[in-house]
Amino acid sequence: MLKKKKTEVYALGQHISMSADKARRVIDQIRGRSYEETLMILELMPYRACYPILKLVYSAAANASYNMGSSETNLVISKAEVNGGTTVKKLKPRARGRSFPIKRSTCHITIVMKDISLDDEYVEMYSLKKTRCKKNSTAMTYHDMYNSGGLWDKK
Repeated sequence: MLKKKKTEVYALGQHISMSADKARRVIDQIRGRSYEETLMILELMPYRACYPILKLVYSAAANASYNMGSSETNLVISKAEVNGGTTVKKLKPRARGRSFPIKRSTCHITIVMKDISLDDEYVEMYSLKKTRCKKNSTAMTYHDMYNSGGLWDKK
């Protein structure tokens, strides 16, 4: 029996105090992207949800390098999901002895990373993309308009 090598690692953040919808807005932007591209996107996005997600992406990459020995350049976010967590309910005192409910929602975020060097599907897909691009490329010539002689070289 052949044993398949594990190609996926994950990082799980539970009870993160933010709405699941707000975290989903950021997660939808990074799903399916490479590790380096994800870091750039998360550092430049202006949302509060980016920081805990960035910590989870770092954690998943550290898990991949420690458990599988894979390089960070070969990592792709294969699955990212946000689920609703528990809701903390408090009562805020209001005028005339009344109270107003406060609901503090939490969420659970799961980031799954895949090593594309160990997975055959990604290797075949990237090799097909590279050969297709090489056939259609044309040679570009560079013309330096300032050092090509003529009026600009004379002092």
